[in-house]
Amino acid sequence: MAIRAYNPTTPGLRGMTTQDFSTITTKKPLRSLTVIRKGAVARNNQGRITTRHRGAGARRYHRIINFNLQPGIEAKVEQIEYDPGRSARIARIKDNAGNYHYILAAKGMRVGSKVTSAEEAPITRGNRVALRNIPTGTTIYAVELQPGRGAQLGRSAGTSIQLLAKENEIAQIRLPSGEIRRVSINAMASIGEVGNDQHQNVKIGKAGRKRRMGIRPTVRGTAMNSADHGMGGGDGGRGKPGRPPVTPWGQQTLGLKTRRRKSTNKYIVRSRSQAKRR
Repeated sequence: MAIRAYNPTTPGLRGMTTQDFSTITTKKPLRSLTVIRKGAVARNNQGRITTRHRGAGARRYHRIINFNLQPGIEAKVEQIEYDPGRSARIARIKDNAGNYHYILAAKGMRVGSKVTSAEEAPITRGNRVALRNIPTGTTIYAVELQPGRGAQLGRSAGTSIQLLAKENEIAQIRLPSGEIRRVSINAMASIGEVGNDQHQNVKIGKAGRKRRMGIRPTVRGTAMNSADHGMGGGDGGRGKPGRPPVTPWGQQTLGLKTRRRKSTNKYIVRSRSQAKRR
């Protein structure tokens, strides 16, 4: 997928790019699998901001994605569609019982492709197979953390996970962050990688585009008054010497470890921070 640039007819369009929607085969989603979601106002019943930098945004028609495609389903891809609720493309499939589902579209998936979900299935793009039956070294996505719970890892555009090893009832996978993690060998995963891999190269271009996405402006703490932020005030904006980065409430950030006493630490073989130091 390529990135499409706008003609610089206005200052806002200069440098702005967008996704190439040529792979999308229809603009009309399935109404029964669509839900309307308005932008979050991020305020409480007193009108006070409870979540910073969020609010307004365009109304979105989110598609209901089936992250837990049950084993035994054989389906055919009917359409490749756009979903405003995620960066990845989605595929509309029709199973052998005549039911429709939305799933994440794998890179290279086309209309007419066959999709199978089973404990044992061919290792081909888009098929959903148990980790115990996937060869080591295979690229996968939409991986379950717990069998039967549905895909939780590897769901954004261009994401892929590598199956490193299998031993007894445990499989080791390497996430895009570099973290190596243990999961059950009975967990299901899809073969391939998520499509729309050029999503990260899109340039927003202007502030109004961010507002339509439901993202409000972000102001630097050092540009505020000392009454409004822990890093505010000072002489001429040079900041406070020796003051570590903090939140508006004085909590240290940018380096402070917040993951403590987590019961899932035992499943992490190598953390993402350790992977960056290598």
